[in-house]
Amino acid sequence: MAGRHSRTRRFSSPAGIAATAAVGVVLAVGGTVGAVQLTSGEAATPVVADTVPGAVSPSATTSPSPTASPSPTVTASPKATRSPQAASRARTRTATPKPSATTKKAAPKSIVVDSGSCGASFYDEGQLTANGETFNPDELTAAHKTLPFNTRVRVTNPDNGKSVTVRINDRGPFIEGRCLDLSRAAFETIASVSLGELTVKYEVLG
Repeated sequence: MAGRHSRTRRFSSPAGIAATAAVGVVLAVGGTVGAVQLTSGEAATPVVADTVPGAVSPSATTSPSPTASPSPTVTASPKATRSPQAASRARTRTATPKPSATTKKAAPKSIVVDSGSCGASFYDEGQLTANGETFNPDELTAAHKTLPFNTRVRVTNPDNGKSVTVRINDRGPFIEGRCLDLSRAAFETIASVSLGELTVKYEVLG
């Protein structure tokens, strides 16, 4: 089996030699530049610190810093306050007023402008009085011949000492010896109505 022989091409012309030399120079220069770039790139690669907020550098993770102990909380001392008792001492003390005794005023005494004795009777019939009122036998009223209307007269039974004050609102009685005709209620206050008539003492009050 015949072997194949490789034949090296040889350029014998000056142009071929120049071209071959140029290619070699380019290859040599390119390899040198690449090597320099590669070497300089490896040597110039800086260690860039991670600037992302919150990121922890490897050195920080490998060697943790000691945890700072929490500082003790300082509590403000309470302010001095004045007790209510001390505050009250600064005020001007006044004497507690004593309750004054209340005295009831006595009712003014009635002035007797006239007095006397005469016979008195009573009546209880329903009718109009001389001053135009409707007669009411249960009210303390009386009839007199001449005294002004609304005059007050105190009538006393001398036999038992009982008395009653009546208001004049009618005229009468028109019987000799009698000067007052009392309502039934007024007569019952000083005597029994079964008597019908009795001698009384009267006092005209001013």
